[in-house]
Amino acid sequence: MPAARATGTFSLLKPGEALTYRVGWGLLSHAGEIKISAESATADGASHILVNTRTSTSGVVRTFYTFDGNAQTCFDAQNGRLLRASATTASKKRNTQASIAFDYTRGEAGYVDHLRPERSASLPLPKTGLPMDFVTALIQSRVWGLVPGQSREALVLFDKEFYPLSITAEREETISTPAGPRKAVLLVPRMQGKPRGMFRKGGSISVWVSADDDRLPLRFEVKLNVGTAYAVLTDYQAPLAN
Repeated sequence: MPAARATGTFSLLKPGEALTYRVGWGLLSHAGEIKISAESATADGASHILVNTRTSTSGVVRTFYTFDGNAQTCFDAQNGRLLRASATTASKKRNTQASIAFDYTRGEAGYVDHLRPERSASLPLPKTGLPMDFVTALIQSRVWGLVPGQSREALVLFDKEFYPLSITAEREETISTPAGPRKAVLLVPRMQGKPRGMFRKGGSISVWVSADDDRLPLRFEVKLNVGTAYAVLTDYQAPLAN
């Protein structure tokens, strides 16, 4: 089913829209699942879009590495601003629970680590760029419509840090998908300035976005020094009818 065609200067998942990915790691092609879905909400008379991301390991991998993660981001439906975000993870080695709320009038964000309060902090918002999570940065490609050779900048939030990324369309390729071969544009995010986080250790991310009006992220690859993880889109649910 085709995706909703986006217009305007920002793009969010629409209420009812959902993307499901099968996660692989190395030779293990069924290591887990990621599901990203959107719903509408109203608070104080304002319309919001809630984007929920659920991640879990499965199959053989889950027998030796149990992981479950749930994250939610809340956006202003009118201007696309990220208003707040929360995330919890559970594994045998470590659990996490954190949230962040943005105050654009004061130019700061309040980060709260609910399990490790000493990490909580008030963060100054960068003077340029609109903060977004990584998934939303990729959804923005619906508006950008990048073709090989073009780049766009994005301000991405990871945990309690803001990372300026340059997302470049490298080339067009035909990739294999569960629904058959599909043309896609390879997008490569690169950190500007001194590498931090996963980029500091030589990590890299590649994303294949469908080369059509849908602009759906079809495949992700994350290369780390311990191996390569990938996620393949296996199911797409179109937005609810207006």
